[in-house]
Amino acid sequence: MDAFAIITLIGGLAFFLYGITVMSAGLEKVAGGKLEYFLKSMTSSRWKGLGLGMGITAIIQSSSAVTVMLVGLVNSGIMSLSQSVGVIMGSNIGTTITAWLLSLAGIQGTENVIIRCFKPETFTPILAMIGVAMIMAAKSNKRKNVGSVLIGFAVLMFGMQVMTGAMLPLADDPNFGKIMVAFTNPFLGVLVGTVMTVVIQSSSAAVGILQALSIVGGVTFGIAIPLIMGQNLGACISSVLASIGVSTNAKRVAVIHVLFNLFGVVLFLSAFLIINALIDFPLMNKATSPVQIALFHTVFNVVTTGLLFPFTKQLEKLSKMVIPEHESDKQSVIIDDRLLMSPSFAVSECQRQTLKMAELVEFNIVNSAKMLKSYHKKKAEQILENEKLIDRYEDKLDSFLLKLSGTSLLESESGRITQMLLLIGDYERMGDHATNILKCAEMINESDNKLSEDAINEIKVIVHATREAFSMAYEAYKTDNIEIAQKVEPLEAVIKKAVRRSKNNHIQRLKDGQCNAEISFAYSDLMNDLRRIAAHCGNIATGVLQYSDTTLHKHEYNHRNKEEDLAFVNEYRDYKSRYSVQKRGE
Repeated sequence: MDAFAIITLIGGLAFFLYGITVMSAGLEKVAGGKLEYFLKSMTSSRWKGLGLGMGITAIIQSSSAVTVMLVGLVNSGIMSLSQSVGVIMGSNIGTTITAWLLSLAGIQGTENVIIRCFKPETFTPILAMIGVAMIMAAKSNKRKNVGSVLIGFAVLMFGMQVMTGAMLPLADDPNFGKIMVAFTNPFLGVLVGTVMTVVIQSSSAAVGILQALSIVGGVTFGIAIPLIMGQNLGACISSVLASIGVSTNAKRVAVIHVLFNLFGVVLFLSAFLIINALIDFPLMNKATSPVQIALFHTVFNVVTTGLLFPFTKQLEKLSKMVIPEHESDKQSVIIDDRLLMSPSFAVSECQRQTLKMAELVEFNIVNSAKMLKSYHKKKAEQILENEKLIDRYEDKLDSFLLKLSGTSLLESESGRITQMLLLIGDYERMGDHATNILKCAEMINESDNKLSEDAINEIKVIVHATREAFSMAYEAYKTDNIEIAQKVEPLEAVIKKAVRRSKNNHIQRLKDGQCNAEISFAYSDLMNDLRRIAAHCGNIATGVLQYSDTTLHKHEYNHRNKEEDLAFVNEYRDYKSRYSVQKRGE
């Protein structure tokens, strides 16, 4: 095997790896984040987790992607450690599908037309042509993604063919035979298989190389079996690398993955050596084929899962012994950057985290307003702690969304990211206003001079209106409800007018001596904060409308002639009857 053949082999491997990447990415986009949603929400039992791990890995053709995704989900607190165990086992079975696809490359020349149709050199050019046509001509992103899947598969099979062609000279090379004989040592075979997979970071590619070698000849069962075991063990490298710098539970996901594969290799290799010593398998010195390699790969993973599946809890306990709890692990991770490898799912998770941020803001607004009546130090401390967490949410989500916007996304997903980037800013500023209300409450409660009954009643009216505006904006965003979103703007207008009238009333009360000037600044700041919270609620509602109608321009919408908008007028009148502040003297 000369230098040119080695270059060809490396080129074939490059095509192979690129094909897997393109195909996996295309399949992930076709799924549109639904697979990861099921992965997160439907792992209530070990059996469901096993089935989902098998299904998702078979669909996206990457056990590495699934395990890395699991590390990110556990690190973000989206999944528990126990939920991930079954998925890890299932992913090992699901990844065997790739080997069966690659075994098509082993179909030898025949005159039978039907069999020739299954040969890669027959159907991959057709798939590539269809894929290119779909990408160039299709208008919908879904069809383009299907085209990417077809092209990825065609490139993958082409890479397999190139590797096989580059290895053909090895059949007549005596040095190759000597090297392969060395692999009859099962421990060396496991080691080489492990190192091979660690280097290329793809168990599918490692199995593919072995299948390509088997077409050339010289790969016996005695050589292939230990190599396949080692390749399964080497597949753990992706989860190990992904576990660097994550929470304790996320590290345990990688530990469970390693332990599962390690125990599988030890059990299977021990049984293999013992039985072979007693019986002396006649197949050990016979040449294997791509189909037989795919078969053993499947049998190994199914049997390993069958043996270890009843011991999932023990694996979990063992991982906790290997990675003990640390004090520094108590701070939760808002969203893990590893989820960027699954953009569709990452978008939905950002939305989920944004809603959690909104719930913290709502808690602060509601309880800060309650402090106006009765101040509680412990509750105030909780509000201030929440404010720090709200700021963390904004920083993390903002940076993550900017990274996410640079990935390959559907048009609707890009629109959702734009909406969230604006929305988290609104929620963060509402959190600031809630803290300001807390300060106003502290000043009012510490002052010897109290507000008049009229001032307190006006505050109650505006606070209730503001809380309803927040609830509607939150629900509109959570459910993409246009009807609810359209109701926020009229209520915002009522709150704005009520605040203006209340401030004018308060000036008159000061003149009449009903309220003291000492707390007038606090009252004025309180009114301003409530009005601004209502304005941010209006921004969120407008964002919901813009997401549903991309042609809607915020400036034009806000400055339209509202008197001609019958729905706005009717809603405004309804809210005015419920939340009006009467002019002093009326």
